[in-house]
Amino acid sequence: MKYEAIIDGKPARLELSGARASYLRETGESLDLEYSIAATGVGQWSVLANGRSFAAQLLSSGEVSVNGRVIRVEIFDPRSMRGRRNATGSEGRQTIVAPMPGRVIRVLIEAGQEVEEGQGLIVVEAMKMQNEMKSPKAGRVVEVKTAAGATVAAGDILAVIE
Repeated sequence: MKYEAIIDGKPARLELSGARASYLRETGESLDLEYSIAATGVGQWSVLANGRSFAAQLLSSGEVSVNGRVIRVEIFDPRSMRGRRNATGSEGRQTIVAPMPGRVIRVLIEAGQEVEEGQGLIVVEAMKMQNEMKSPKAGRVVEVKTAAGATVAAGDILAVIE
């Protein structure tokens, strides 16, 4: 399974396959390892990675303690983000949201503009991949809430279509 992650504010890509994990930072630095995980209690795990043992505990939403060091962690499954975005239907006012943290590369629309279903609206770059946000329906752009060069978080509203 492939995931996008932000660990202590640094974007990365995480891939899990059986007992192997691959961790690729945005800087190009990568780490490949063998791992195993065993639950030791509610919200607590023992992790063995490349022969080293770690005690992990979920502290709160987005915070994990690893051997006593608190780490801020956000994990995104790009497939589930697409599914949630498309599950809203195309009736009424629609908000276009960032699927994951990134930077706005291009804004292809402006307020008041008429758009067609599937038309490209905004391009967001995340993990060196460009994602084009498309209109879920034909309509009019009510509001554009971002600009080229802006940094966005997952779920930030980029535009509104009605």
